[in-house]
Amino acid sequence: MRPLAGGAFALLLLAATPATAVPDFDTVRAAHAPSDLPLLDRHGAVLQTVRVDDTVRRGPWVTLTDISPALRDAIVLSEDRRFWAHGGVDWRALAAGAWTTAWDSRTRGASTLTMQLAGLLNDDLARPAGGRSVGQKLTQMHRARQLESGWSKTQILEAYLNRVPLRGELVGVAAASNVLFGKHASGLDAVEAALLASMVRGPNAAAPQLERRACEVLRQQQLGCAGLGITLAQALARRPGALLQAQGEAPAPHLARLMVQPAPERQQRQEPPGRPATQRQSAGEPLRSTLDAGVQRVALHALSRQIAELRGREVEDGAVIVLDNASGEVLAWVGSSGSASNAPAVDAVLARRQPGSTVKPFVYALALQQRLLTATSVLDDAPLQLAAGAALYQPQNYDGGFKGAVSVRTALASSLNVPAVRVGAMLGPDAMFATFAQAGLRPSESAGYHGHALALGSAEVSLLDLTNAYRMLAQGGLWSPVRWQAGAAESPPRRVFDAATAWVVADILADPAARAVGFGLDSPLVTRGWAAVKTGTSKDLRDNWCVGFTSRYTVGVWVGNAGGAPMHGVSGVSGAAPVWREVVAHLHARAHSPPPALPPGLVTQRGEWYLAGTEPRAGSATGAARAQAFGITTPRDGSVVLLDPDIPPAAQRLAFAGAPGQWRVNGRVVGHGRVVHWRPLPGRHVLERHGAGAGDANGVDRVVFEVRAAPPPRSAPGG
Repeated sequence: MRPLAGGAFALLLLAATPATAVPDFDTVRAAHAPSDLPLLDRHGAVLQTVRVDDTVRRGPWVTLTDISPALRDAIVLSEDRRFWAHGGVDWRALAAGAWTTAWDSRTRGASTLTMQLAGLLNDDLARPAGGRSVGQKLTQMHRARQLESGWSKTQILEAYLNRVPLRGELVGVAAASNVLFGKHASGLDAVEAALLASMVRGPNAAAPQLERRACEVLRQQQLGCAGLGITLAQALARRPGALLQAQGEAPAPHLARLMVQPAPERQQRQEPPGRPATQRQSAGEPLRSTLDAGVQRVALHALSRQIAELRGREVEDGAVIVLDNASGEVLAWVGSSGSASNAPAVDAVLARRQPGSTVKPFVYALALQQRLLTATSVLDDAPLQLAAGAALYQPQNYDGGFKGAVSVRTALASSLNVPAVRVGAMLGPDAMFATFAQAGLRPSESAGYHGHALALGSAEVSLLDLTNAYRMLAQGGLWSPVRWQAGAAESPPRRVFDAATAWVVADILADPAARAVGFGLDSPLVTRGWAAVKTGTSKDLRDNWCVGFTSRYTVGVWVGNAGGAPMHGVSGVSGAAPVWREVVAHLHARAHSPPPALPPGLVTQRGEWYLAGTEPRAGSATGAARAQAFGITTPRDGSVVLLDPDIPPAAQRLAFAGAPGQWRVNGRVVGHGRVVHWRPLPGRHVLERHGAGAGDANGVDRVVFEVRAAPPPRSAPGG
């Protein structure tokens, strides 16, 4: 078949193709979406890059002036020698060959760069495995002529070089130059340019074929092929890395991954939103975070050093989060200890674990706000037994001992467990659970599931939520969500505690003297400026926490193992606290943290602060005096004792403890002294201690308790 003349073919082309507008150059460039985006800190510094498209590797848009002249010449010479002369369709090339040659799917001999770009811009014109049909080819030629009429030649070549597939998943010269040659497209030499040009016709061709094509391009440029094979071997052997990678190890991989997740995925995993759902990432726009690169690296290095120190104690993981108190912006997000961890991909900032004693401030805050306690109220740090379904709940202090009568200030600052459980029992699990939810902790399970153990942090929370709850205390009881996307709109806050209550709790957490009972006067919790801080350790030493705030920042640290394995002899002071103090010291290296301003609604008396109306009245007995006047420390009034079904009843004993005296059960003398052991019998009993200084006028202290028989053991399966 003879080839059609140019004029006749043009008429056929106009008659056979619909009049469809092609996009303009600016629209195509604006829609360009790199596969890797830079993550910027709050100051615009590049922290790292993050892969946002797993289907291709596409670099940022490169202007024609930033592309090596050698590559521009090689592409034109290889693909379309008359590019600068024709109007989109090379009629001379069509007329020079046979019809079959012009439409042969194995050659691009008559397919101009403009026609190829038309196919790259329209999915309907994508090149099928068997080649394009005549109709598709006519449409492609028509679109090419439209491009030539609306675009300049330089715009066409620039768009083509940014959209052309080159090898494997590499699309565009920016990604190919970076991955294959480790350089920007502007730095390609003639040999490298010839190799890229040779990949256009067969992106995944074998090395000998690519080398032959590239050598032909170089000969046409009157250049030799020396070194071509070595360069090609080196390029094909390079391992693909992140595009535009910042120097060093990626400092914030977990936040980078979170920032590119769609909002529905974050909601499904119950993760807090980093930006409003209406805010979307534009194509090619850098990921602008609220992180501070300096703070991020200090937190990462502090954690890495501490994990190395704890390696001999079965510790390999940790996390750090730093929040700006006023804005809620995330300044540092360290999700793992990196190479020190066996699970570096796990984001421990979002992982949910038992927070231990770090929830105690919220328990005490609720009791203070409800006017059930003051900072000087006396709590009994003594053996405690509380009913827990068909069993007994007997909390223990971290050191296994008891301090006796202690003030609320001392009990909270020194993190005594038994007094906290007493306060929690006074409030009830439902009230505690609701308060934790209001504080943004999103506690796991339900109030009934955890019972009295809620006061000691049995409900799992994340480090991010816990740290933000402490930030709520720093903000005078006002809670608002955190933000890690720069420019995200602020959400209106909600009030959890009144400002006076939050201030008193913060004052207690910042009191080194009250803390000395549990931690001594010199510990990692002591800072140069003012800081309110609390540690926590979960059951079996599986999780270790230190969370606290200064006048400007709130810092949370977790140390443990991602797999949940217990640590060996690591407490909040020896595990997480050193990291916390190092980060706080960096944050306030230039200016010490001042104490917070005094809010309204507080009064001071005898060196202590009270919510207005709760201060002691003149002439009234102090709580300490009342506690000392009552000589029975255990059991408490209303206690329920459950007999152990695995121990013979005759071998079980119940300890009565308190001031020296004569002890009677139901009027019968059972012993004398400070501690008396009694064989428990089912039923309700009245315990009395007779002695000097006892509660009533007759010198008697009295409590009522109950002993319950153990339930019968369950039969074995199938028995």
